[in-house]
Amino acid sequence: MARQSTHQTKPNAEKSPRRDPTAAGQRDAAVNRIASHIYFLLEKFEAGIALTGTEVKSIRAGEVNLKDAYGLIKDDELWLLNCHIGAYEHGNIYNHAPLRTRKLLVHKEEIRKLIGKTQQKGLTLIPTRMYFKNGRVKVEFALAKGKQLWDKRETERRRTADKEAREAVARSRRK
Repeated sequence: MARQSTHQTKPNAEKSPRRDPTAAGQRDAAVNRIASHIYFLLEKFEAGIALTGTEVKSIRAGEVNLKDAYGLIKDDELWLLNCHIGAYEHGNIYNHAPLRTRKLLVHKEEIRKLIGKTQQKGLTLIPTRMYFKNGRVKVEFALAKGKQLWDKRETERRRTADKEAREAVARSRRK
């Protein structure tokens, strides 16, 4: 007689991809926090990025620095320059160059729009964050305009005024 099992296994709800945002959704690998302090971020775009295997492993380990990185359009292609992805610890002779130029994967139509916008004086492409989306590395970059010193001071004044107003409202609610 064949043995029948009445035991049925159910997927663990805690570990299922639908519940875990890092497994199925988006997970930030790097964020360029200083970009909003130095630039006015006008418009944001998403792009894929062409990477080698050791680069992906280094990004998963959090070995990314976007601080000095910027985008450049050359020959109708979008490139990411000065993005530092640290060498993979176990990469041996097949390891990547940490500061190599990397190609961003964007539709031609988007590149044409960006060419028109970046030709305006003072506009540049700045990566704001790098993240995983369904297992693929994506770069969010923004069309940005550099801030002058007085712009930075004005932004700081506005932030402190907003913070003081929020604190005053919170104090009045507590009483």
